[in-house]
Amino acid sequence: MAALLIPRRNRGMRTRLGCLSHKSDSYNDFTAILPDKPNRALKRLSTEEASRWADSFDVLLSHKYGLAAFRAFLKTEFSEENLEFWLACEDFKKTRSAAKVASKAQRIFEEFIDVQAPREVNIDFQTRELTRRNMQEPSLSCFDQAQGKVHSLMEKDSYPRFLRSKIYTDLLSQTQRRLS
Repeated sequence: MAALLIPRRNRGMRTRLGCLSHKSDSYNDFTAILPDKPNRALKRLSTEEASRWADSFDVLLSHKYGLAAFRAFLKTEFSEENLEFWLACEDFKKTRSAAKVASKAQRIFEEFIDVQAPREVNIDFQTRELTRRNMQEPSLSCFDQAQGKVHSLMEKDSYPRFLRSKIYTDLLSQTQRRLS
């Protein structure tokens, strides 16, 4: 079993390393990760919808294609772990099985919160320690403060840069060109 995991891990590492040599901020990177086929998805996306993403960060996060575009942008900045953590917390809050709460919480903590976690998010020491204490008796709200800090960081830092990015401006241009 361990022999099967090593090639996959190496393949994943090669992919990640390949990304490091190619930092892009293009519209094509966004269309490559759209949840649907890019052409069909963009035909359904109106200029008005894409423009509304600039109204608020939460509007962006609540729109399927807005979320995909923001994720593509964060990948160009090598900071998608913030969004992935926020999404993991949103999913975690929907956990209905009390038996699964502790194991899901542990996975999230080990992946995003713990010092030297593989996808460690940028939070202050106090928030990290509060979250560590919350893990002694995990509940659906054990990540609330950390999630709030990460949301605030993305809203104040990454979101304004996204609105100025080539990914977003090219996307708006594409939707406007379709109308003309």
